[in-house]
Amino acid sequence: MRTKWHWLLLLVVAGVLALAAGCGGDDEGGDASGTTADETTEGGAEGGTLVFAGASDPVVLDGALVSDGESIRVITQIFETLVALQPGTTEPVPGLAESWEADDAGTTWTFKIREGVTFHDGEPLDAEAVCFNFDRWYNFEGPLQNPGATYYWQVVFGGFKTFNKESGAPEESLYESCEATDETTAVLTLTKPSATFIPALSQQAFSIASPKALEEFNADEGTTDADGIFSPSGTFGTEHPIGTGPFEFVSWTRNDRLVLKRNEDYWGDKAKLDELIIRPIADNAARLQALQSGEIQGYDLVEPQDITTLEGDENLEVIDRPAFNVAYVGFNIAKKPTDDAKVR
Repeated sequence: MRTKWHWLLLLVVAGVLALAAGCGGDDEGGDASGTTADETTEGGAEGGTLVFAGASDPVVLDGALVSDGESIRVITQIFETLVALQPGTTEPVPGLAESWEADDAGTTWTFKIREGVTFHDGEPLDAEAVCFNFDRWYNFEGPLQNPGATYYWQVVFGGFKTFNKESGAPEESLYESCEATDETTAVLTLTKPSATFIPALSQQAFSIASPKALEEFNADEGTTDADGIFSPSGTFGTEHPIGTGPFEFVSWTRNDRLVLKRNEDYWGDKAKLDELIIRPIADNAARLQALQSGEIQGYDLVEPQDITTLEGDENLEVIDRPAFNVAYVGFNIAKKPTDDAKVR
């Protein structure tokens, strides 16, 4: 089950987070609710608004079509996946699926879908909705097969139903089919066993969205640029992103703010915040100034030179979170000069 501090954990995508010690105010200069970061995450007062600054706007609020952190930050609040991760670990735990098991061959996986969950538009989450999403991803065509648009699908599952050599996508796919055998049972069939299949389903690229909303608001219509960035012409990912998560989409004014509200019908522990506002502030110095003035209550990717300033302000708190990635430098040891260990 999602914890009450789900919202805070998933707001941070990497590095260091700076928070105002009193969270819950709004960016209009109103009073803060008086809840500290610890109280908010450990069982303190409820209500209020948190204004958080990101470095940029999201690209689009459709997990299948993005790989950037700013988009995923928001998508994580609105959508959920079949498999979640135990907070602070990479251990798969139940998400929208209560359980799963594989056959002896390791190619047929049976998922029991959590009962009593509804999408933000009131539509029920069931096995058919799950299979609709998987089939949607598998049937992507045209610009949606660009590796830049569907990066995570291609890394995890490979290709699509229709192979397009010019797209750059792999020819073979790990995914074969999904069948809803009853309302709460979805059977996914793979073309071969995969040891990474279950953990991979925790990625926001595999968020389960409302089938009704995907169709009604033309989620798959749009184009990609030279870098493979998807620009939707439909409004699903910009005005109607509908999932099952702890927050619902309210509005998005690009270059200004994106507003979410608490999902009162959430199946798990409800978020404590009434409202979450994410503002794009590209300049790090401007984010720091906004935090110090009370215009925002938090931001991440703090510059190292600002940490001393932040730690010296009793009204601010710096939270250091281990990054969820590994960075390394690789050397080609077969060629000069890096074939020499002394050079390396």
